[in-house]
Order: sequence, then C-alpha cells, then structure tokens
Amino acid sequence: MVFSSNIFLLYFLPIFLVLYYIADKKYKNFVALTASIFFYAWGAPSFIFVVLASIAADFYIVREMHKSEGKRQKTLLTISVILNIGLLAYFKYANFFVDNINALLNLTDAGQINLAQIVLPIGISFFTFQKFTYTIDVYRGKQKPLEKIWDLFLYILLFPQLIAGPIVRYNEIADQLIDRSKNETADNRITGMYRFIIGLAKKVLIANVMGAHADMIFSIEPTSISTATAWTGILAYTFQIYFDFSGYSDMAIGLGKMIGFKFPENFNNPYISGSISEFWRRWHITLGRWMKDYLYIPLGGNRVNSNIRLYFNLWFVFLISGLWHGASWTFIAWGAFHGIFLILDRLFLLKILNKSGKIISIAFTFLITVIGWVIFRSESMGFAFDFIEKLFNFSPGQIIAPDSEFWTIFILATAFSFFTAIKPGLKIEQKVFYADYTWTRYLIMGVLCMTLLILSIASITSSGFNPFIYFRF
Repeated sequence: MVFSSNIFLLYFLPIFLVLYYIADKKYKNFVALTASIFFYAWGAPSFIFVVLASIAADFYIVREMHKSEGKRQKTLLTISVILNIGLLAYFKYANFFVDNINALLNLTDAGQINLAQIVLPIGISFFTFQKFTYTIDVYRGKQKPLEKIWDLFLYILLFPQLIAGPIVRYNEIADQLIDRSKNETADNRITGMYRFIIGLAKKVLIANVMGAHADMIFSIEPTSISTATAWTGILAYTFQIYFDFSGYSDMAIGLGKMIGFKFPENFNNPYISGSISEFWRRWHITLGRWMKDYLYIPLGGNRVNSNIRLYFNLWFVFLISGLWHGASWTFIAWGAFHGIFLILDRLFLLKILNKSGKIISIAFTFLITVIGWVIFRSESMGFAFDFIEKLFNFSPGQIIAPDSEFWTIFILATAFSFFTAIKPGLKIEQKVFYADYTWTRYLIMGVLCMTLLILSIASITSSGFNPFIYFRF
C-alpha cells in the first residue's frame, strides 16, 4: 500500500484519522501502532513478524546496554549493530554478493553457489537506519531507552515515514512518542493536510507523467535513440525522481503533522544548488545528516591528520550511500561519482564555482547531477556508459516525440524545481509551507488543495501507471 493509491486515500487514511481523533489520549499510540502494523502487513505480510521480532530484540538489548558499563555495554552495542546489519545484508545484498561470486567462479570453472532468490522487505533500508539511531543515541547518552516496547514498535513502524522516510532519529522524536499533545492542534491538522495533498500532487500529477516517458526511453538501447531523445528521457527521470521522492516526503511530513508528530524536512530545492556539496545539503537531507553523524564523524570526519584520509572518508561515505540505495554496481558507481565531486569541491571546484556566478554554478551542478542520474537509473554500467555517450555525441537515431501533456508538465516541473532560485519564489514557498496562516490563506489553500486532491484521485483512477521509486529501498 502506498500513499498515492485509492485504497490508501479513500479507505485506510479516512478510517485511521477518524479512529485516531476520537480515541482518548492514552489510546492514540495504540491506534497509530495498530494501523502501522496493518499498513506494513498489507504490503509485506511475510515479513511483518521478522520486523517485529528484530525490534523486540533491539528493545531488550538496548535496555540492558543502558544499564551496563564498559566492555559489557560495548558488547551489547556490537550485538545490536550486527543484528541489524545482518538482516539488511541478508535480505538486501545476499543475492547481489552471490551473483558476483558466481561470476568470478565461472571464470575458473569452480562451480556455483546456489541461493534461492530472496525477496526484499519494503522499507528495510529506512527502518534499519532508524533502529541504528535508537541503539546509538542511547549508547551515546543522548536519550534514555523507551520504557514500553510498544513505543519502540511505534517509532520504527509509524506508517507515515515507514516506507521511505524521512529518516527520523530517535532523539528527535523520543518525547513525541510519549506525549505530543502540544502538537495536536487544529492548525497542524489543517496545514498537515495541505502538505500531504501538495506532496500527493507532486507525485501523481508531475512525477508519474515524467516517469512514464522516462521508462519508455530507458527501455530502448541508447545506441538506437537520438541525442535529443536521450536528453528528454534523462531530464524526465531527473524530475520524476525529485517530485516522486520529495512528494512522498511531503506526504509523510504532512501525515505526521496531522497526528502530532514533527518530522524533519527531507528536501530543500536541490536543483538550485551551486555545487555537489550544496546539493547534498538539500537532497535527502535526513540521509545526509545520518551519514555524517553516524558514519563520517566516527571515521574521523574532518579531524584527521591528512587530507588523503579526509578525502577517503568522504568518498567512502558516499560509496556506502550508493550501496544503501540498492544492491547493484550502478548504485555503487553513483555514490562513488558523487564522492569524487565532493572531493573536487574541496580541492578546487568550489573556488571556481563561487567565482563563476549563480547561473553558471547552478547549471554546472545540475548537469553533473543529471549525469549521475543516468548511472542511478541504468540497469548496468554498460547501459549507463552508452547513454552518457549518446547525450554528447549528437548522433541521429530513433526519435520519440513527447505529447502536449508531457511538455506542459515538463515546463511546470522545471519551473517548480528552479523558482526558489529567485527571491519571490523563495518567499512564496515560505508562505505556503512555513508561515503562519491567516483566514484568507486558509481559504485559498483549501480551494487549491481540494482541486489538487480531486485531480490526483482522478489521475490515479484513470491511469495504471503509479510507481514509487523508493518503495523497496
């Protein structure tokens, strides 16, 4: 079940909200947890008991760890980390590693390793990272462990952010798990609903249209299409992945707000970035912060003795970031690609871009980002290299001419991606998402959002194309 489906919009969400709002304060967590378990079981009934068991194990391990000191405390921390890495490695990467080992064995005629195809549990990367934050935040003394196991179940399984984030750290939400009455206001419910509908519209009305065209072009061998068609395809995907993922984040933040939770922002207009370093401060913000605080800084961060070690740490973190996105060499290469440009930023690129002016630095960064998305989207590195070559060799080939609907949405996607690069656009965004609402603004946003909701439901109903890129990450 995804947010942009009729079963969620017309059945699950209304029933849940009614039950949640009429429930007494002491039963609200029970309603939210029950709904979250049902939500996950709907999409992955075979894995819900595995997830619940792993959360229960973490609860008791971390509770004992908090009571312990010295070597025993570190041992329990290690057990929790190994448990979670083990689950992630088995379900997400076992097939990948076995396939690569078999490829090497084929070269020596040494036989094959047989492993049944493992199905990937939905959202495993996201809830695993959140389980890490629970263990590590308690170990570091940032927060005490939860007293009730049901509260930990709720933190990990809370359905608005379960499938694809934002990655909510334990220390950011611990108090809200116990008491969020100060956030359960009429204003938050209404503005949360607005945020949810805007995210839904971004996903359904923009990302889906871009995605249909991108899928069509990426289903063809790059060598047989024209350069213009290749650019149309990768730009369509560039906007698809942004509006798909940021739209989901908006929906998650809006849903959380409607039930009293304050989730962190996950996107901040990444395509107006003037460097790859800035791009990663704006794109998937919660992942970047997680990587920094739980991986980069423990590796030594900026406090290392040599620039070589510093650059290796940066590159290694983004290599892991790429692997986190999926068990494929293309994801690893995508992470390494961004890591290289982060190193180049520190070496000399930032100085050049800062002197080049805003338009040139944004255009250059956007170009590098688009090339990165080719690697991310491709099924193999060979396909990626052929596609990138096609972008720049200006050779003839098959032309896939988009229709008028595509060009209309493409123009809107471009405008919404870049309009905050100018001050008036930034002011509009601030008023829509963050400023206090007047009655006039409530009315205007109410009419706009109801229109977007009707259009989104109509689009979902009439179209069979409704993918979600990060669904199984």
